[in-house]
Amino acid sequence: MSDEEVSDPKALLEERSKAKCVYQWYEYQKCVKRIEDDETGHKHCTGQYFDYWKCVDKSVAEKLFDSLK
Repeated sequence: MSDEEVSDPKALLEERSKAKCVYQWYEYQKCVKRIEDDETGHKHCTGQYFDYWKCVDKSVAEKLFDSLK
């Protein structure tokens, strides 16, 4: 085995892909701001959060599988 440290290409691609998902990130941040004073705990931003990561994952998948071939 080599002493080289193996890097995860997915993490690097995620960082690069986040810029393409700015709209979803802002929607999530708006939701967080809107519900920050909710004391009941019933309001949440799960949908916006998953929309953001779906966008990132879709962008990463296109590049990641090309690099794995």
